[in-house]
Amino acid sequence: MDVQWYVIHVYSGFEKRVAESIEEQARQSHLSDQIEEVLVPIEEVIKMRRGAKVNSERKFFPGYVLVQMVLDESTMACVSSIPKVSSFIGDKRMPKAIKDQEVVALVGANKVQQKIKLSTISFSKGETIKVIDGPFASFDGL
Repeated sequence: MDVQWYVIHVYSGFEKRVAESIEEQARQSHLSDQIEEVLVPIEEVIKMRRGAKVNSERKFFPGYVLVQMVLDESTMACVSSIPKVSSFIGDKRMPKAIKDQEVVALVGANKVQQKIKLSTISFSKGETIKVIDGPFASFDGL
């Protein structure tokens, strides 16, 4: 059994649901020993909304799910039959596996991003702000 990582193209916004469905379908089809792991690369982001910090998740690669599995007809049929799965990346008959190092780099980069916790700031129209740096430091704006 040659377990490798494959990339699946899915409908954007349905990555988590597809990953859960693949795991459930693998259990029901008794393929859990062949489909080992399903990953949706995400990163945690801190956003400012109405003056409060809010933690949220952002998909690292929207529209894609990583699956570690043994590639054969039964596992391909199991994954392909899941609603919202478009296709495997690569040839339709023989999907292209990605290297373990690439997955480690993706997941490692993802963990580094989670430690850094990217900060994005969004403002609402009409909200008062105070400029703290630059030529307009200490000015209030609307």
